[in-house]
Amino acid sequence: MATWDLSQTTHHVLICNGGSCMRKGGEEVTVALRESISRAGLDDVVHTSRTRCNGRCEDACVVIVYPEGIWYENVTPEDADLLVEQHLRNGEPVESLMTHRFMPGGFARTESARRGILKSEKVKK
Repeated sequence: MATWDLSQTTHHVLICNGGSCMRKGGEEVTVALRESISRAGLDDVVHTSRTRCNGRCEDACVVIVYPEGIWYENVTPEDADLLVEQHLRNGEPVESLMTHRFMPGGFARTESARRGILKSEKVKK
């Protein structure tokens, strides 16, 4: 396993590879994003990680970009070039795919994002 030099990293992209996201193309999204990052010459400044479930299964496939704390929903392989060019290269989040953004005091949900449930509200069986 490689140990990457993260000293030049400006963005960390978390790509959900949990069950729901995998059924909605998580593997293909992962490959498309990584290929787009490479084509854009951003390999040294953008690090990607596959994750397990991020808890927003109805939003599959989920992609999260830090340090901004932007959560994206329904990401497809066709969205990869747009995410890379607009967000990762130019610093402008893709509003049409965004569900949450980290703000002082916590995450702010976009108007169109599903509310979801708080963990404390979850019915235990």
